[in-house]
Amino acid sequence: MYFGLYGKLVAKPGEADRVIEILNRNLDALSEVGCLLYVINQQADALETIWVTEVWLSSEHHEASLQLPEVRAAINEAMPLLTGEFDQVRLSTMGGLGLVV
Repeated sequence: MYFGLYGKLVAKPGEADRVIEILNRNLDALSEVGCLLYVINQQADALETIWVTEVWLSSEHHEASLQLPEVRAAINEAMPLLTGEFDQVRLSTMGGLGLVV
């Protein structure tokens, strides 16, 4: 069993592409600290809504990733581009296609 997370972010009008670009940076750093899957999705009927699907070795690995300098910088850069509407679902990931273990 792994730690899964669905995160919802809503970008300010016209800022979704920039937020997606920021989220797509430094993915190797996430892999190095225990990220098994990190997928960025744009909601087809609400283009300012961005969903991030994550699977980690554990919740502790996820928490450790939030301390990485490049992750902190990306968060600080993206925050002004977001509306402040967030949602998050924490999961126990049991397996699936595409999961790199």
